Amino acid sequence: QVQLVESGGGLVQTGDSLRLSCAASGRTFAGTMGWFRQAPGKERELVSAISAAGDAWWYAADVKGRFAISRDNAKNTVLLQMTSLKPEDTAVYYCAARSTGDIEYFARHYDYWGQGTQVTVSS
Repeated sequence: QVQLVESGGGLVQTGDSLRLSCAASGRTFAGTMGWFRQAPGKERELVSAISAAGDAWWYAADVKGRFAISRDNAKNTVLLQMTSLKPEDTAVYYCAARSTGDIEYFARHYDYWGQGTQVTVSS
């Protein structure tokens, strides 16, 4: 059974940092892995994604320069280092994986999902 388990969310203040971790079990993912987020009343959006080999990545415009994604294929994990957090970063963050394939921007292209971890940034 494939599982993606996120950890690392929490309540922080503006300007603080958090590191989200996603551990995958049940199979090795040969495709893109990404982090989405969903704030109340908003659609789920891609925050960042990284290619299977870890040599290509994508960031949403409002997190570029503040967030960094990485993956360790030997450990089947993907990390999202978040710095200079802002209240507008508040959301549930989801880890997602594609079975195969390159970076895609929409949730429907991802095959597996974690349960989500709450990130709350207070002003």
